[in-house]
Amino acid sequence: MWYWTKVLFLILVGAVVVWLAYEAITFPNISKLRTENPTTSSLIEYRLAEQQKDGKEPHKYMIWQPIEQISPNLQKAVLAGEDSHFFEHHGFDWDAIQKAWDEAQKEAEKEAKSEGDNDENDWIPSLPSFKRGASTISQQLAKNLFLSEERSFLRKGREAVYTYFLERELGKKRILELYLNVIEWGDGIYGAEAASRVYFKKSASQLTPQEAAYLSAMIPSPLNVFNPTKNPKRLARRQKIILRGMNAIKLAY
Repeated sequence: MWYWTKVLFLILVGAVVVWLAYEAITFPNISKLRTENPTTSSLIEYRLAEQQKDGKEPHKYMIWQPIEQISPNLQKAVLAGEDSHFFEHHGFDWDAIQKAWDEAQKEAEKEAKSEGDNDENDWIPSLPSFKRGASTISQQLAKNLFLSEERSFLRKGREAVYTYFLERELGKKRILELYLNVIEWGDGIYGAEAASRVYFKKSASQLTPQEAAYLSAMIPSPLNVFNPTKNPKRLARRQKIILRGMNAIKLAY
């Protein structure tokens, strides 16, 4: 009995060592992002593969723009919509995480009751909304740059580690600059400059507060939920909310 326990223990240790070695080998060189501008991301490559799989011509419209040439209106709008405490946290907004968790619990309890389940201890929190509500700009950048679209605790663990190193290796200004240049803003549209030219026929440096809030409103789901063609009214409502919140945002870099 002791022999097989020992064997199983050694196998487990070996598996952990192999996994750690794999993580170390595949760990991205985040310090390079201090000076190098990425030309693609994990999300972009995933979208290109999707297009090819669907028999479409893969397309990517992305124009890198230094943050100094991206309107402060858009910077404030994005922060108001995605991460209002960006300059106050170190990658993880614990207050937002707690709030999102509490809201997920309430939603799940309400859903359980509507389905006739009166046992308050017999339900599972609504993790998708929790994940979205707790995600900072640094976390979103880590996911978009380096991770797959799968939803798993292992991926969330990697996201947390990458977020920590993004915050450690890069300043807030650089993180925001990277984020604004790689996020998705529509079918094949990536980054603020490309989005501004597509939707407003102008450079990102010239965006008005209203235009900036419009683009920011799209970020959570530019292909579906907040797609301007599919759901213009829903997008307009979120735009108004962001526009009001922009006044409270200070660019502290």
